[in-house]
Amino acid sequence: MKRFERYVAIGDSTTEGLKDPDGAGGYRGWANRFAEHLAQASPGLQYANLAIRGSVAREVHAGQLEAAVALKPDIATVVAGVNDLLRRRFDVDEVAGHLGTMFQRLTGIGTTVLTFTMPDISSVMPMARIVRHRLLALNARLRKRAAVNGVLLVDIAAHALGGDRRLWDEDRLHANSLGHERIGMGLAHVAGLPGFDRWSEPLEPLPPSSLRDAARAELFWSRTYLVPWLKERANTPAQNRPAAKRPKLTRVIR
Repeated sequence: MKRFERYVAIGDSTTEGLKDPDGAGGYRGWANRFAEHLAQASPGLQYANLAIRGSVAREVHAGQLEAAVALKPDIATVVAGVNDLLRRRFDVDEVAGHLGTMFQRLTGIGTTVLTFTMPDISSVMPMARIVRHRLLALNARLRKRAAVNGVLLVDIAAHALGGDRRLWDEDRLHANSLGHERIGMGLAHVAGLPGFDRWSEPLEPLPPSSLRDAARAELFWSRTYLVPWLKERANTPAQNRPAAKRPKLTRVIR
């Protein structure tokens, strides 16, 4: 099994770890969890997380890629595109192009690169049906770019688990702690770490909810989360977003 010394994560809020509290006022997230799995097999592993919440693929490419390269990672995760899906203007080839360039740049310096597809959460968030065609198109291009560049892919979208609402926060836009845990396990599995082959195992079935309850839940979610989220994205320029939570390589301590 290959050992790693330096892991760097780049991306947006999901890579930062939003909605997976660490108990100390910050966020843990799948990247931290994956780093811990790696550190079990590679004691002394150094880890940096350059992700910035709210970033689109172009911003991850322009603002994080070269900083990641400068850290000389031997393993990296590149995850972006969800924020692009929710924009009024969406060019799937442009987004895929940014992802492909980042894959190529990192694999070109000998880095093992990992990424994952985005699950279809229209069963969790019916309004997601509006952008479902965008999601499917992006996932198809992501699979192709990953294959061409030798990137290890966790195909979450190919498993029913990804659409289970118990893996998603109340805002339905971010994974919760259980979701982050499963993503971290999936990455560990494709990285070749032993003991993570059941990462995609489904949870026990949920009883169906009534149409009335579902409609009420949609209305509550729209008022409580969707509208404020859209306003925040429209009024928060990139320079006012929080900085990366772990910009320097530091040793992983479980």
